[in-house]
Amino acid sequence: MLKTCTVGEDEILDADEFERMVLPAYASGAAAAELEADLQVARSILPPGTAAYRDFSHLAPDFPVFEPAKCVGCMECVAACPDTAILGKVLTAEQLDAQLTTVPDRAERRRLRGVWTQTRKYWDVPAARNEPGGLFGLFVDPTKCKGCGECVEVCGAHDALHMAPKDEVLLDEARRTFEFCEAAPATPANFINERALADMMLAERALLYTGGAGSCMGCGEATALRMMLAASGFVHGRENIAIVNATGCSTVYASTYPYNPYRVAWTNSLFENAAADAMGIRARWDQLGWQDKRLWVVGGDGAMLDIGFASLSRMLLSGMDIKVLVLDTQVYSNTGGQASTGSFRGQDSKMASFGSASPGKAERRKEIGLIAMMHPDVFVAQTITADTNHFYRSIMAANEFPGPAVVSVYTTCQPEHGVGDDMAAHQARLAKDSRAFPLFVYDPRKGETTRERLSLQGNPAMKDDWYRNPKTGEPLDFVAFARTEGRFARQFDADGNPSENLLRARADRLAYWHQLQELAGLR
Repeated sequence: MLKTCTVGEDEILDADEFERMVLPAYASGAAAAELEADLQVARSILPPGTAAYRDFSHLAPDFPVFEPAKCVGCMECVAACPDTAILGKVLTAEQLDAQLTTVPDRAERRRLRGVWTQTRKYWDVPAARNEPGGLFGLFVDPTKCKGCGECVEVCGAHDALHMAPKDEVLLDEARRTFEFCEAAPATPANFINERALADMMLAERALLYTGGAGSCMGCGEATALRMMLAASGFVHGRENIAIVNATGCSTVYASTYPYNPYRVAWTNSLFENAAADAMGIRARWDQLGWQDKRLWVVGGDGAMLDIGFASLSRMLLSGMDIKVLVLDTQVYSNTGGQASTGSFRGQDSKMASFGSASPGKAERRKEIGLIAMMHPDVFVAQTITADTNHFYRSIMAANEFPGPAVVSVYTTCQPEHGVGDDMAAHQARLAKDSRAFPLFVYDPRKGETTRERLSLQGNPAMKDDWYRNPKTGEPLDFVAFARTEGRFARQFDADGNPSENLLRARADRLAYWHQLQELAGLR
């Protein structure tokens, strides 16, 4: 149920009325003709979590199907899903049997029981400690799944998920299964291993980003937002988190009236002043004694590296306890794919197009991680969602740091990068391995020198120039990365040879990697 919304002393939103009238009118397409303008629309106010009422059941032709016998309970698919469409749950055998008694049909009970499986992680390990084991189940919400198939891609080693043609029989079965999951008890706390960070999304307090956002299929940004909120919510709780969202894709897909996926307090601001907006909020919170609340500024590379960079820099120098999540797509995705100062050299984008008179973007990429490190006493991390532990540890450390923190995350934009809908995690790993987007954590608490503060753990072959493919021995360099994405397609001739501009981009990525190695004391 929605909550009543107040501004000052005025109650301006009747939650029941919104749920009964506004959401159905928009779902049917009749809102423009039937609904009058009201006060919350005039004030650009959206209730929390309304995107949960959106239905994408018939958006895509395919749907992920779970094969319990192959599942190991790694939770990678749950973390990777950009639409909160696939959830995991663990129950004891007694809990499951009790829940099954609520299903009157015997055949249906048998089918639902078959969805749950014994895994080593949740069944065998507790049993070895003479504790009750847990049965693990994965459940796909057909109203939220957009059919991107990323869950299948990240499960490649186990093949516990596969895409199947969607029909009404499959959809109806999936709906009944998901409803059973939602009605079942929450996962007992003893099955949530806080050292296995992917397990956080077993806890309901970590699920603070609903499905139903209007993001593209497989959107890399949405996964990063979900995971940031999961790590923050799991540790600090829903009521202690707020977001200031700079102009960008995330302000469109996360706040198109009347749909909002956030279950935390949030506000949208402009490209150029989101960080300054957050400074005002933080100052007021501190006056109220709310020092323990976590405040996150969210923006793309355009907002943080370009238009809003001065505001960000001022915020970092203020020393205020504000965290920044940079959704780095290397392009202005929201406005049609213009190049930003975060774009890679050689990529084809608006205002840096490839043609007879232009070789594509010729400027070098601005590195927000290095720039943020040069501000005094700022925690900085560069990470990818595909490395679940590195991402979660970066977010949790940023939240713990007593001051400003910047977490820059590689976020695949399928339309602008020219990759498949299911490839966000795959391309993020490739960006890491090819030195296009190295991982690092810079923590001022670790020592006085940059070498003590900077860790490159998480990158392959940390002391080498390039990581080499273990099967072929070939270096996985920036050219190899560029071959896999449509935005670099014009940088290769008919025989597959890279252009001079792309070779210069390769040299730029190697120079950046050398600089990080030097700062970390590895070179």
